[in-house]
Amino acid sequence: LAAAPWCVFCVLQVKRMGNRVSMRYGRFDPEDQRSRHCPYLDTINKSVLDFDFEKLCSISLSHINVYACLVCGKYFQGRGLKSHAYIHSVQLSHHVFLNLHTLKFYCLPDNYEIIDSSLEDITYVLKPTFTAQHIAHLDKQAKLSRAYDGTTYLPGIVGLNNIKANDYANAVLQALSNVPPLRNYFLEEENYRHIQRPPGDIMFLLVQRFGELMRKLWNPRNFKAHVSPHEMLQAVVLCSKKNFQITKQGDGVEFLSWFLNALHAALGGTKRKKKTIVTDVFQGSMRIFTKKLPHPDLPAEEKAQLLQNSEYQERMVESTFLYLTLDLPTAPLYKDEKEQLIIPQVPLFSILAKFNGSTEKEYKTYKENFLKRFQLTRLPPYLIFCIKRFTKNNFFVEKNPTIVNFPITNVDLREYLSEEVQAAHSHTTYDLIANIVHDGKPSEGSYRIHVLHHGTGKWYELQDLQVTDILPQMITLSEAYIQIWKRREEDETNQQGA
Repeated sequence: LAAAPWCVFCVLQVKRMGNRVSMRYGRFDPEDQRSRHCPYLDTINKSVLDFDFEKLCSISLSHINVYACLVCGKYFQGRGLKSHAYIHSVQLSHHVFLNLHTLKFYCLPDNYEIIDSSLEDITYVLKPTFTAQHIAHLDKQAKLSRAYDGTTYLPGIVGLNNIKANDYANAVLQALSNVPPLRNYFLEEENYRHIQRPPGDIMFLLVQRFGELMRKLWNPRNFKAHVSPHEMLQAVVLCSKKNFQITKQGDGVEFLSWFLNALHAALGGTKRKKKTIVTDVFQGSMRIFTKKLPHPDLPAEEKAQLLQNSEYQERMVESTFLYLTLDLPTAPLYKDEKEQLIIPQVPLFSILAKFNGSTEKEYKTYKENFLKRFQLTRLPPYLIFCIKRFTKNNFFVEKNPTIVNFPITNVDLREYLSEEVQAAHSHTTYDLIANIVHDGKPSEGSYRIHVLHHGTGKWYELQDLQVTDILPQMITLSEAYIQIWKRREEDETNQQGA
């Protein structure tokens, strides 16, 4: 009888005023009382709850009106009679369910709402929220958080699950999650909730999933000290039309390039006029000088004549960039006297010379040759270097194992700016905040990342679920593939000097 949805007309309130007594009558709904007290709350098993996976019913595979069973952690559709959640509750005596969309708790099969403050930690894990004050203190927080399973972790320094072969995407996502302006933007859903998109546009799914992943990575109240990027990667597979997959190893630079451009477009950005948080953080500009070369087999006289034509004169174009590609010197083909291959080393500033405005390099196509030189005209707040380690031909992919020697801090890029714009750039010094490394063979290798935790000032190495601290001196010994550098501002410069 307790589960029947009936009401009783009764006295709701009694007031005594001197010698007079006033009574208020009305209908009493038993659900008003039962919604506050549920006898099955002690059956909730938080250790099996995992909200990182796609919100699909485990039986019908529908994503509409999905509930999570808080006893076993499985997802079921519906709440009414004959629904999968209702049948599950009757068959297994699992009574407490959470609507994954409305974040409301229900008791089945009685079908009443549960209102209890002790359940707030579950809704926070499902949908973490961050206030402006909380976000402002993220980079000053050095306190360890303790997950429900007892493990301790630093918010933001959290392992990502490698489902099969998605470590290339994990490393890039972890690097981007430690870029404060980009992270802060996606921690507040209101920043992008109302962006207008065309009907049927699937690319905005990328923005939503990336925001959800950022909030989970920086959640100080997680139930476990790792996160599964399952929903994020499913959005990547869908939006990239399966160019990037979970089950097949991909290239970190190709994924980074596609992801930043796709994110920019999904946020409503355009190539020239409309900017987004992506271009505000990462976009710089450069001048590209191009000179066409005559065919090398032509006679000297004919070459001299061709060089007089306007077609062979140097041309300059202004261009923007989200990252800079650094070319490595060719790896040695032969072994040394001890029959061992020498692993060459090159300073970072040697491969940065490509952008000093005077270094020329020949670029060949199947029918024409060009000389190009590059000069930077604007430096972004966060600068991405992609070190070109892989060369492809018709037969195979070859990896260059050259070690790049680079300092962790205090890299001044003023000399790579053109003279007329140097005065406008008061800050040109950069510090490393993320370093993605590729280990092993081109097609069978693995990715790991070194990230700087701003609150503690310590470096950590993340490889899928493994998180370990690392000495800064060890970072420079790795085969760096992608690096993110942060421009040092005035107050930071003063602190470094002190």
